[in-house]
Amino acid sequence: MAWIVISVVAAAFQTLRFMLQKMLAGGTLSAGGATLARFLYSAPFVVTAAGAYIWLSGQGVPQLGPVFLPYALLGALAQVLATWCVVALFAERNFAVGITFKKTEVVQTALVGFIVLGDRVSTGGMVAILLGLVGVLILSDRKGQDGAGQHRFINKSAGLGLLSGAFFAVSAVMYRGATLQVGSDDPLMRALVALALVTLSQALGLTGWLLWREPGQMGRVLASWRTSVWMGLSGLGGSLGWFTAFTLMNAAYVFAVGQVEVIFSIAASVLFFKERITRREAAGIALISASVLSLVLLL
Repeated sequence: MAWIVISVVAAAFQTLRFMLQKMLAGGTLSAGGATLARFLYSAPFVVTAAGAYIWLSGQGVPQLGPVFLPYALLGALAQVLATWCVVALFAERNFAVGITFKKTEVVQTALVGFIVLGDRVSTGGMVAILLGLVGVLILSDRKGQDGAGQHRFINKSAGLGLLSGAFFAVSAVMYRGATLQVGSDDPLMRALVALALVTLSQALGLTGWLLWREPGQMGRVLASWRTSVWMGLSGLGGSLGWFTAFTLMNAAYVFAVGQVEVIFSIAASVLFFKERITRREAAGIALISASVLSLVLLL
């Protein structure tokens, strides 16, 4: 199952990219600036990779289906909003928990995929996905700041996490739809063509937005190139992995396997950011990890 390996590699690249994004958003850039840096420094690599592959493969530029552009642009917008939410979430909780909140995208992707593309999830697959959801709910159960010890599933962290998950779900389904509109039997060709258009539109759109709303951030984004260029490369690796996996498998299954990102994020949280994982958080993370393992064994 090549798509499983590709999904795990994509999750590793994405963890690295979020680590770099957290460092930038922690002082150098605003949430909007860190989000732009992710796309701005990925776009040149993605467009170059797509052009090189089209030329070297000798396949020529593939034809695009009639709804390729709407799928690609809607997915691009949803991913930008999702990424913005995740960067804002990092200010609320630690790195590992922030990444895990984002994983509500799996259940939401299953629903959006069924509604938009008719993608179905097996009963066993849904049980594994729901097991992961339980883990996410445990993570969102947070004591109030007043120390009263009340269980509060409704808080800013949970809201940002759920919102980012919803946007990522929409983007994943739109991207799967876009890749299926590329007239090629080569999964890598379909992924690169869709990714090039998406990333370029995101970089241009966000640049315009920040010039209008946060003009001072543009200079900081450009000045952060020493870190941001690595974020761009890791973003290319992650996005190319996701897009390729989407051409091969239901987006909900791809994101479910991609929850191994939680394990990678634990290592990053402890080793790089020197953050502590509480027992409650560890229990939630363990459930999500069990969900991923169950899904891999079922498929």
